[in-house]
Amino acid sequence: MNIETDRLLLRGWKKEDAQAYYQMNQDPKVLEFLPGPLSREQVEQFITDKNQTLQETGYTLWAVEEKATKALLGFIGLQEVLPPFPILGIEVGWRLDSQYWGRGYAPEGAQAVLTYGFQTLGFQEIFSYTSALNKRSQRVMEKIGMTYLPEGDFAHPKLPEDHLLSKHVIYGIKKGVSPGIPGYPD
Repeated sequence: MNIETDRLLLRGWKKEDAQAYYQMNQDPKVLEFLPGPLSREQVEQFITDKNQTLQETGYTLWAVEEKATKALLGFIGLQEVLPPFPILGIEVGWRLDSQYWGRGYAPEGAQAVLTYGFQTLGFQEIFSYTSALNKRSQRVMEKIGMTYLPEGDFAHPKLPEDHLLSKHVIYGIKKGVSPGIPGYPD
């Protein structure tokens, strides 16, 4: 299952995506709010896992391709959040190569993913979370109509509580809530 927007193709991962995705995950700008770089083996396992998830569920963290150039930009998609995270459900997430930031690709792709999640998959609520320090991702969440849920703030369960990136914020959106229209939460 692919998702298309005016400028983007969200698709399953190809073996040839591994090098570009590996390079992206070595970039200090991309890693600013992540625990560290990914190894080549972690990238290859990520690609295998995401393609398997897509086959099993109909959704994943899709590879994002710029239609005009066929360049791999990173990923945008949906994934199930499981314990030990304090909020469980479906998350919309993204990670793009820093050279493509500031072009509106993250909100464009994420909005298409939300539409797919609500209309095709029938999800009733979708969340997103990030480090409290990551204002860029929080702006994307707001642009796609998500609302900050301050009662959901949490310490990331895979980081020490005193780690700089431990504090995370949660945003959410419910089916039928249009971006920019009050109404979340009910």
